[in-house]
Amino acid sequence: MSGAVQTGWASSAGPAVPAPARRRRRWLLAATVAWTVLLAALTWTSVRTDPPTVREQRSLDQAGPVVDRAVGELARAAGAAGLLELSPPRIAAGCRVTPFAEGARLRREVGVLAPTGTEQAVLAGIADRLPARWRAGVGPGLNGPELHADAGEFVAVEGRPTVDGRVLLLVDTGCRPVGSGYRPAQSTVAGPEAAALTAALVALGRPGDAAPEPVTAPCPGGGLARTVRSAGGPGPAASTDSLAPLADGTPLLDKPPVYAYRTGPVTVLADLAPDDTRLAATVGCPS
Repeated sequence: MSGAVQTGWASSAGPAVPAPARRRRRWLLAATVAWTVLLAALTWTSVRTDPPTVREQRSLDQAGPVVDRAVGELARAAGAAGLLELSPPRIAAGCRVTPFAEGARLRREVGVLAPTGTEQAVLAGIADRLPARWRAGVGPGLNGPELHADAGEFVAVEGRPTVDGRVLLLVDTGCRPVGSGYRPAQSTVAGPEAAALTAALVALGRPGDAAPEPVTAPCPGGGLARTVRSAGGPGPAASTDSLAPLADGTPLLDKPPVYAYRTGPVTVLADLAPDDTRLAATVGCPS
């Protein structure tokens, strides 16, 4: 016998954890789980009930009515005698909402009369007649005065002169998720604009040109602003002399090949380019 005392193997589990440390660990685990559950519940509630805070969260079908109402506001602000046409909506697909998601953008345009030299005054007058919440203003741009406004819901409004006695007002959603898609309002009720377009086509020797469905926008006080247009395309040589007898008084715009005139409550705009004659007849909103 050596007299050595055998102490046995040391425990592989290490020293026992004191009871207070175990309780603190369990408390931290429970608090973490509770915080995770609370964050998940708050996120779910926010997604279901809170309004979006950035443009990219509002889909194109949600933004479409805002755009249509904005076009109606612009038609009213332009005045019945100043509004030339409502252009068809344009949807451009393929933009990126995020690096991983595609979207689309919706644009609508409004053409307004602005004889050369009056562009600043025309844009300023439109800005003054727009809703105050739009914060519309006119300032210098790269090619002349520009109008900028916010129609709400992250829908931007811009306006700038063209080179032929007009200003172009643009309503733009920017890139958004498509959602269920944009569905323009349809109107099958023919008004005086349809008769005025037919009369202009007959005068130009183009009675066979078909007119598509009207382009509309809701007026702020009720009713619709409406534009109907010819199919366009090449045809017989046309002259503004053929349209002059249809005008009530002097033409609004006579810058060949562009010609515009009023007949009753309708504004007729003719672009008589030899390879693509195009006509549009428009009824605006009450001022």
